[in-house]
Amino acid sequence: MLKKIVIIGPESTGKSTLCQQLAEHFETIWCPEYAREYLLTNGTDYGFQDLLTIAKGQIALEEQLADKLEQRAAPLLEQDYDIPYFIDTDMSVMKVWCEFVFNKCHPFIEEQLAKRKVDHYFLCQPDLPWVKDQLREYPDLATREKLFTIYRNWLENQSVPWSLIQGKDTERMQLAVRAVNRILESSYVTDSQ
Repeated sequence: MLKKIVIIGPESTGKSTLCQQLAEHFETIWCPEYAREYLLTNGTDYGFQDLLTIAKGQIALEEQLADKLEQRAAPLLEQDYDIPYFIDTDMSVMKVWCEFVFNKCHPFIEEQLAKRKVDHYFLCQPDLPWVKDQLREYPDLATREKLFTIYRNWLENQSVPWSLIQGKDTERMQLAVRAVNRILESSYVTDSQ
């Protein structure tokens, strides 16, 4: 079965890079953050309604790529192998984004967050240097640390297991690879008992 591992955290914490590296390492597919494509196409002057559109686009992209991965990995899935599927951002990020910027959240996002299954979250710590790009809004460390605390509090108050990802360069990747291996191993032990 697909093991959905979602990578969340403040901007410029290496989420997309980590997703891509993990997908390459585990020879699987990763789902990019739909918001980047949307904002590059439609501009960065977004409103509350745009976040609902982005949330729906994120879900559609996740499902499209999950279907593609299931087709590609069908022989392994038939043999009860677990295949990691890395997702850069999900409805938890959409919820935080809505509430942080607009002090409210779309009911659709709340509903989807409650019903969509995630196997594990990786929370990226803002310990990497901030890298400017045309979409990033919060260059100051204080804001990124505030957002990190919001994510951490949310993770601590929900039932899906999660891991903190921190460190520089290869250290960060090694930590994530070890965590994925533990997820896959614990799944195998649980399934075989």
